[in-house]
Amino acid sequence: MNTKTSFIMTVTLEAPAVNRGQVEVFSQRLLEILNHGSLGLMISIGHRTGLFDAMAGMEPATANEIAERAELKERYVREWLGAMTVGHVVDYDPGSGRFRLPPENAACLTRAAAPNNVAAFCQYLGLLGSVEDKVVECFHHGGGVPYCVFCRFQAVMAEDSGQTVLPAILDHILPLAPGMKERLASGIDVLDVGCGQGLALNLLAAEFPQSRFVGYDISEEGIAAANAKARELGLKNLRFAVRDAARIEEGEVFDLIFTFDAVHDQADPATVLKNIARALKSDGVYLMQDIAGSSHVEKNMTHPMGPFLYTVSTMHCMTVSLASGGAGLGAMWGEDLAVRMLKDAGFSSVRIERLSHDVQNAYFINRK
Repeated sequence: MNTKTSFIMTVTLEAPAVNRGQVEVFSQRLLEILNHGSLGLMISIGHRTGLFDAMAGMEPATANEIAERAELKERYVREWLGAMTVGHVVDYDPGSGRFRLPPENAACLTRAAAPNNVAAFCQYLGLLGSVEDKVVECFHHGGGVPYCVFCRFQAVMAEDSGQTVLPAILDHILPLAPGMKERLASGIDVLDVGCGQGLALNLLAAEFPQSRFVGYDISEEGIAAANAKARELGLKNLRFAVRDAARIEEGEVFDLIFTFDAVHDQADPATVLKNIARALKSDGVYLMQDIAGSSHVEKNMTHPMGPFLYTVSTMHCMTVSLASGGAGLGAMWGEDLAVRMLKDAGFSSVRIERLSHDVQNAYFINRK
């Protein structure tokens, strides 16, 4: 008896009144979810170990040859290749015992393929899984899982930003605010709230030496990495500081303020937005990148990343806010609520833009 039939019979015997055909369809879907979730973890490992990068462009090779090229242990590589083979990620010739990563698949799985490298995003699966026990406790007792518990979060977010923000910021994101590139070239004051490891500001500070840049983040680890990169680049027109976004006190100092996916997981997002509005000059622009979606779950049924985003929200964005006694907006707070909160914060003009390459985010162009 195969696995599918055995699973269906168990469910049917326990619930004889259900529609057998629907049980069969849904049970098969559950098995596919289980397989795909497992494959996602293995894809993350392939990314982190550099296996996909090693196999890209490589002629069909044995597990040992692939392990040698990637400088990894053959036994682990061989088992990983088994998952990649049955998961139809790599091709396998049983006659020669050789594996091959098709170029079409490499175009979605290697660092050279960024910003189309989906393997980098699969890292979230293992990262979130590492806090599953703590999140389950929150389901029973309330509260949240604090930011500091998420190992590697800064590193994964930096890689995420490196794929989604950096390649697009000059030619796609900045032009959403007409004339902003010209203002940056002539020299203005810029703030990035929740700057993480400072990738965006380091790039902009190098590109626009006449402008002055400031980055705030609550993560000491992120700010240390940002400062180290600025020193490496020899940049003198930017500074980074550890700062809670809810405690920003500047008044009408900045011409341009950014947040990149940094508002919805704040403990006090309403105060953060008000602080940003206060810190912005009267003719300034606040450019907020945040998750694209609706505030109404029924309108997210066709969202191409809906299940993933609600999962990330439950296991990170919402819970880190609740851990601080915060609002717990979550990643899927939605554009409707975002617009309302932006206007309540003091922005009279709120415009939402989308970029064709970015199905995950919306871009809010806000003026006072």
